[in-house]
Amino acid sequence: MNKYKIIQKIEKFAPSELAEEWDCSGWGVETRNNNISKVMLCLTVTEDIITQAKEQKCDMIISHHPLFFIPIKWKDIDIYSAHTNLDRTIGGTTDTLISELGFKVNEINGFLRYTDVNTDVKSFCKKLSKISPNFRYVNNKNIERLNKIAFCAGSGTEFIQEAYENGADALVTGDVKFHTALESPIVLFDIGHFESEIPVLKVFETLINSIDTIKAQEKTPFLYN
Repeated sequence: MNKYKIIQKIEKFAPSELAEEWDCSGWGVETRNNNISKVMLCLTVTEDIITQAKEQKCDMIISHHPLFFIPIKWKDIDIYSAHTNLDRTIGGTTDTLISELGFKVNEINGFLRYTDVNTDVKSFCKKLSKISPNFRYVNNKNIERLNKIAFCAGSGTEFIQEAYENGADALVTGDVKFHTALESPIVLFDIGHFESEIPVLKVFETLINSIDTIKAQEKTPFLYN
């Protein structure tokens, strides 16, 4: 299949104009080969992912995270990334996470998604543990009931105040830092950057189901006792 037709399907779903100005979404490596027979899907392109792709006879890699540095030895395989445009589009990264948890999106505001719930913190923790067994959370105000939860897959702590002002009792995201946690006026659930985004690979599978795809073997770099 022509690689540009593959990308057309992705960009129809997640238009490139939705990407942030600083983002490097799009082609990371573009070879002269246009005919693609097999694609590897991943969150992040690493040397290990490149090796897997070549061992699996893949012609192309489609990732969520873009390349910021491209070693010369990586330039013999097509690499395309859909990053913040996939985060912002309807049905994208955060929406997929919410669906994975069994909730529905009730409100959309940029990168943030909101869902209305009627649950307690302990019960919600059980739900989160199914997709992120080692998640952690902050509850500075000793909030017991959750009625409205904000979600931002990946790294979304910059939206804590916005979520609070919009009436959310909690924010589900990843990459929560110490001082950010200390100052949060709402419950923060840090389920991990990797864990919050890995479900979105299903979207790539659905979009390009007319060609052979394979998910890379990848995992969070963090180890837990």
